[in-house]
Amino acid sequence: MAIVAAGALVLSGCTSDTDPADEDGAPADTGAEDEEPEEPEEPEDGDDSTGTDADGSTATGEGEEAMGDTAKPDLGITETQDDNIFYSVGQDEWSGYNANTSGTNSVYNAAISGRLQEGFWYFGTDGTVYPNEDFGTYEKTSDDPLTVEYTISDEAVWEDGTPVTYNDFLLEWASQNPATIFGEAGVGGEEGEEGEEEEEPAEPLFDNVSDSMARFIPEGPEGELGGTEFTVVYAEPNPDWQTTVGGAFPAHVAAEQSGLEPDALAQAILDRDAETVEQVAEFWNTGWLSPDQTMPDPMIALSNGPYSVGGAGAEWNTGQYLTLGPNENYYGPPAATSNLTFRFAAPETHVQGLQNGDINVIEPQATVDTVTQIEGMGDQFTLLTSDDLTWEHLDFNFAEGSPFAEAEGGLAAREAFAMCAPRQQIIDNLIAPINPDAVVMNAREYFPFQEEYQEVVDASYEGQYDEVDIEGATAKLEEAGLETPVEVRIGYSAPNQRRTDEVSLIKSSCDQAGFNITDAGDPDFFQPGGALEVGDWEVALFGWAGSGVIGSGQAIYETDGNQNYGGYGNATVDEAWEAVNSSVDPEVHLEQKKIIEKQLWDDLYGIPVFAFPGVVAHDATIENVINNSSQTGVIWNAEQWVRGQ
Repeated sequence: MAIVAAGALVLSGCTSDTDPADEDGAPADTGAEDEEPEEPEEPEDGDDSTGTDADGSTATGEGEEAMGDTAKPDLGITETQDDNIFYSVGQDEWSGYNANTSGTNSVYNAAISGRLQEGFWYFGTDGTVYPNEDFGTYEKTSDDPLTVEYTISDEAVWEDGTPVTYNDFLLEWASQNPATIFGEAGVGGEEGEEGEEEEEPAEPLFDNVSDSMARFIPEGPEGELGGTEFTVVYAEPNPDWQTTVGGAFPAHVAAEQSGLEPDALAQAILDRDAETVEQVAEFWNTGWLSPDQTMPDPMIALSNGPYSVGGAGAEWNTGQYLTLGPNENYYGPPAATSNLTFRFAAPETHVQGLQNGDINVIEPQATVDTVTQIEGMGDQFTLLTSDDLTWEHLDFNFAEGSPFAEAEGGLAAREAFAMCAPRQQIIDNLIAPINPDAVVMNAREYFPFQEEYQEVVDASYEGQYDEVDIEGATAKLEEAGLETPVEVRIGYSAPNQRRTDEVSLIKSSCDQAGFNITDAGDPDFFQPGGALEVGDWEVALFGWAGSGVIGSGQAIYETDGNQNYGGYGNATVDEAWEAVNSSVDPEVHLEQKKIIEKQLWDDLYGIPVFAFPGVVAHDATIENVINNSSQTGVIWNAEQWVRGQ
């Protein structure tokens, strides 16, 4: 999901060869993100902390040193070089300016829209949440109730010169369908009288994938119309308060395009005038989209970021590329390079495109063959590797008819599969040649390279599935009472050579224990109504691309969570997640996540496999290319890329 809708994990394991966020174009951030929420530590009252590290430390103070070495570097860029740098996130065309609708919320769209829209914070290279001080500042002033004060920079303006104000954040809040405007029963719905059957709630008026502001801040932001300061008061503690308020769309454009005066829209929101606010919904849902695949009007798709759809050299060549130009009214450091072009290129063409000069920066899937190919291309190209906040996992299907369901083979069948899954061999064959330090991953909420990881593993897992045990797996399968061979389809988004190889290794091992493993790779695996969503698999193989969001895993593991595709449910896990997401205390987060991890191992929700090695390659003449381990990916600082002279 898009970072603006931060709070969810992003699917990572699609047809794309990129692993930075949602490899298949699935939603980028709505409640669980491709996998891995991190644990930021909250600053104490009165602390002017400016960033929170994914490993639990806190970045404080001002200036580059205080911001931490994972923040965006201050490179002293003062002039824009007339040039064009080419990048590709995949073959999908841009859907338009608004990447927060249910149909547009993907990494493909966010990669472009993110160059046009700034907000109060961003993810550093390790998932740390840092304030974007060019845009504004924020400070937590109270824990009870949790209160945060925001100040938008006086310099922050939209491309047409209109200041970014409190009004924009009022619309952002309203677009998330708060109950205080549209009612508990849903937009247009009605609550039944006591003793009467309630009517079905209507669909939300605004098609916004995020509801975090409306959910956590039910009364909305408080401020003066047209002002640059506002305050949010949380209804309850929120561990991810730093990411709840991010960016916003230009409210004055939405109002004018809907036949309203800008201040009239803002006042209607404050007055809870649902009828007036509804006038903006259709434009919000569709007016910022580009279904005809032509460049939108730059005075409607206004930028407040370093690039613009109306800047010099901007153009959209359908099926080929989209080029952004510089935003001449950008208030931060100017873009280092005048034009940034996104090629609509299939992932399997990226390495060849880099070699040919058609693409200058790529994020290929981290396979041995890909890395070997890049290494063989010579000194004209630079290969960057890193640890990524994305991880591979095998999830069980608990639904009726699956051999792993409680009414079928149950826990014994899941244990049998875990005993025969050759995780170490997968690491040795497919990951270690890229990252020699790679290890089998034995947690879900923490990564092997993070400080808390071993403490969590020691408290939750006894190492019983570290080594393949065919004899033990065979006995467990017999205990499960299933007729052998047990048919198991491993579903994933194809084509994906690494996952094909993983399934092959699992089959070679688990077939010996009484399973019959079938490769069920499917190009539509992640699509709406596809195999993952409808449960047409026994084991699902994909990745979650994570960030610094603490509570994003709840939607994956809680009963009936919207990213709990296998249908798992456990009251202990549900209660622990509630405790995590109702506290700002990092010690509470750590202790409750130990409980979660242990229960997920005891029940065998699924099996973590490895943390992704991050791979980026670029033309060696391009400077300032920095990989980002969060779902943001390498594009996070594209405005700093420049070709060396």
